[in-house]
Amino acid sequence: MSTATNLETPAAGRWSMLALLCLAVVLSFSCWFSANAIAPELKRAWSLSENAAAWLTNGVQIGFVIGALAASLFNLPDLIRMNRLMAASALLAALSNAALALEPGPTGAILCRMVTGFALAGVYPPALKLVSTWFISGRGLALAGVIGAITAGSSLPHLFRGMSSAVDWHNVVLLSSGATLFGAVVFLVFTREGPYPFGKALFDPRQIGRVLKDRNLLLVNGGYLGHMWELYAMWAWLLAYLTAALDKGGTGISSEASLLTFIAVASGVFGCFAGGVLSDRFGRTATTAGLMIVSGACALTIGFVFDGPFWLLALVVIVWGISIIGDSAQFSAAVTELADRNYIGTALSLQMGMGFALTIFMIWLMPHLATLLGGWRWTFVLLAVGPIFGATSMLILRSRPEAVRLAGGRR
Repeated sequence: MSTATNLETPAAGRWSMLALLCLAVVLSFSCWFSANAIAPELKRAWSLSENAAAWLTNGVQIGFVIGALAASLFNLPDLIRMNRLMAASALLAALSNAALALEPGPTGAILCRMVTGFALAGVYPPALKLVSTWFISGRGLALAGVIGAITAGSSLPHLFRGMSSAVDWHNVVLLSSGATLFGAVVFLVFTREGPYPFGKALFDPRQIGRVLKDRNLLLVNGGYLGHMWELYAMWAWLLAYLTAALDKGGTGISSEASLLTFIAVASGVFGCFAGGVLSDRFGRTATTAGLMIVSGACALTIGFVFDGPFWLLALVVIVWGISIIGDSAQFSAAVTELADRNYIGTALSLQMGMGFALTIFMIWLMPHLATLLGGWRWTFVLLAVGPIFGATSMLILRSRPEAVRLAGGRR
């Protein structure tokens, strides 16, 4: 049988492998926001300010950036079997997350969070690469599934915390660590690489200048940075916003707020699949711009429903949760379609590094802005700047002739 025929024949078992991989990713990423989900309890236990609590989340972001760049520089996914790399990384994430239950104090907790982020960098990019070895046709949908799994996993600690107003924060940490440990087992025992080897995508610092001079990639990265300006700051601080809105007793803790945060973030799974379907039909630039316009509108309007009916507040945050992540997979896909093949790896690594570096600044900034404004009500308005800038970048890209290389000519 010819190579062309082999490539046209779907790999046997690809959907079951996608399901297993997504399950492992959901479980593994349950420790990303574990400290964020119990931030009200940690602030009380360790006498932390909102600004100090930001570093419990930022520790993960910093560790992830370091880990992702290290993995790219040493090309770990090509040196170690991807399922083993992901299993070892998930195991390290589970252990470093569980260390929070030992109450190491603020400094120790931040260091634990950095190790967790570093470890999860050994799960996220390899998971995207592994699923690509199973799919030629339908790859966009498969990648959207993995991004959706990351989204669902990120929401799980809020579910653990929201199950009862009397849940001990130590149990939330242990539940998320246990889930991550189970994810490591699923990676090791049930996942494997598929029949379509994925080409090497190496990070070469010498190519950074070429990437930055490519106008099309600059526009794609403008869209991505607008997306990241908003995404992790919203995920990190939505619980604080909803607690301020719903905690009428002034305790600083609300299981209702935790459950709504879980629902809002988890609803992004639908956005991931919708983004994949819409981009196939209408193109990447139109889809990303449209979703950013919706998410930006939510950032602008959420302050108006702060003390409104619960159903209206819930509606806005759920629509925001769906739209804010739906475009995520499209930016890396656009890089692979527009970049010179000689520096695709560098372009992808640079995009991810810049994006997550920006999230560190935004997560740090939000509580300072809340303090300046006297509360959380209008703080999220600043996040609208990102999607406005990002949507503009993608619409400019749409008007360029090179955009026909996107999404099979759909721009």
